[in-house]
Amino acid sequence: MNKIDLKQLRPLYDGTEHRDFREMLNYCAMQYIDTDAFIIKHKGAGRKDPAVYEHITYPELLDHVNYLGTAMLNRGYLGKRIAIIGNNSYEWYLSYLTTLCGIGISVPLDKGLPSEEAISSLKHIDAEILIFDKAHADLADRLKQEETLITEYICMTQLDGFPDIAELLEEGRAAFESGDKRYPNLPIDPDDVTILLFTSGTSSLAKTVMLTQHNILYNVYVMQRTEPIEHGDVNMAFLPYHHTFGSTGQALMLACGVTSVFCDGLKYIQKNMAEYRVTKFVCVPLLIEAMYKRIMQQIEKQGKMASFRRGVRIAKLLRKFHIDVRRKLFKDILEPLGGKLTYIISGASPLDPGVIKGFNDIGITIVQGYGLTETSPVVLGENAATLRPGSIGFAMYGIEAAIADPDENGIGEIITRSPSVMKGYYKDPEANAKAIRDGWFYTGDLARVDKDGFVFITGRAKNVIVLKNGKNVYPEELEILITDLPYVKENIVIGEPRRKNGDNKDLALCARIVYDPEYMKEHYGTEDPQEIEKIIRADLNAINDTLPAYKQILRLNATDREMVKTTTGKIKRYEEAAAGTGSSE
Repeated sequence: MNKIDLKQLRPLYDGTEHRDFREMLNYCAMQYIDTDAFIIKHKGAGRKDPAVYEHITYPELLDHVNYLGTAMLNRGYLGKRIAIIGNNSYEWYLSYLTTLCGIGISVPLDKGLPSEEAISSLKHIDAEILIFDKAHADLADRLKQEETLITEYICMTQLDGFPDIAELLEEGRAAFESGDKRYPNLPIDPDDVTILLFTSGTSSLAKTVMLTQHNILYNVYVMQRTEPIEHGDVNMAFLPYHHTFGSTGQALMLACGVTSVFCDGLKYIQKNMAEYRVTKFVCVPLLIEAMYKRIMQQIEKQGKMASFRRGVRIAKLLRKFHIDVRRKLFKDILEPLGGKLTYIISGASPLDPGVIKGFNDIGITIVQGYGLTETSPVVLGENAATLRPGSIGFAMYGIEAAIADPDENGIGEIITRSPSVMKGYYKDPEANAKAIRDGWFYTGDLARVDKDGFVFITGRAKNVIVLKNGKNVYPEELEILITDLPYVKENIVIGEPRRKNGDNKDLALCARIVYDPEYMKEHYGTEDPQEIEKIIRADLNAINDTLPAYKQILRLNATDREMVKTTTGKIKRYEEAAAGTGSSE
């Protein structure tokens, strides 16, 4: 195999490697004895009643795990496959931790799955217990009518007809304080499969990934060594816990002594950031780009764009002399975000380099990471010392990565090997043989390396559009250019048959663009779809002028309809492409 070995990030921070979750929780309870692990908001009974905030310290978190684990053990859950489905909450992550600390196998399930897919997934992995939130009560009721192995149903909060987490906590507390200490002494093999996690399935049907505690916690360790996540930070647990970046990211926050809070909902993110004075945020590009566009629109609406740009120029000049005034200069912009946000980690899909630069201009560092469910998840990343907008940085400290079989342009498939690589796909030997070869995991993602060793994703191997003339087009590169248009909310580029003379082998590039109708109305004075399409077409033509002929976008499908996405905000490209575009040239 011909390959280009990738540079590794240098370790910048101290870290402690844990082999299993119980070891990590015991360490945290001693190390961060007076620190809140979680803050939970309980809304008042009436609209005017104030919210009550519950503070759960690290020692209390460990107590809760021991109590819930004792109840599970006494109820006969040992060795069971425990599925968890619901919105991010303390009860969700408590159930996850408790299962991993000796009870059985944890199966996080996508909270956005249609009932049919959820039921099929639960049958596929032979789930025996379901822990769910109230939003999934219908699923629990329906499962009782299905032929499955599920025998126990537990609601995360109080719900008639079901035991709940609070009930189990009290049950376990009584037994634990009466001397039942079997749970904290249960054996844990860090190299046994204790997590079955479904991939997000943006390009094909989801696979079931088998992970170990060592897989996850090794990844936590390498992130500790390379990212500035510190004791005393406040993190908003936004990424879904059923997603490996969400669950591993939360484990990282715990390992570092961070206080985690929860978002009241997508439209309350900015309000919650201010409410909790969030300092670090792990997020997806869709939200980061929306936040940045909102900031720029507010500056423009207030007529302050000229003075803002002048401030950016002054701040850049002063930084050349090692004087950083960004956070003072742009205090009014930062305050609505809580005034404390300094660092954002972006993952799941590429982020617009212009947005990265824009946040950096006002004093917020954004780094990109790259990884997969199969790699627990992070493989490559940036940190504050190694930044290049548009890049995904270097291989993480302690993780080997390479570009396999690069073509004449240096583009090849990312491969990796490390203790974070999965045990394999569940019940899928054919997929295992294809994905893991000679000890290397083949990611299916294509990338190139610049002269300084920075890695740039060019696209998914499955997404590459191969033209009749043999040229390869990487749609993600074009999508980044389209994202820069201020009214674009999301977009994909696909190849459509030209259908000339019955020949469907030759393809035309088509952009499907979701635009912001409010922006079009405010800035262009139109709500007419035909007029809007003309505006977008003119901007696409301007982009085409910068591209070689074979990369030019010939067709357009403009809509204000949101695309089908995963719960982490990634567009389900295969569904969108299969739906047809109704595009025009």
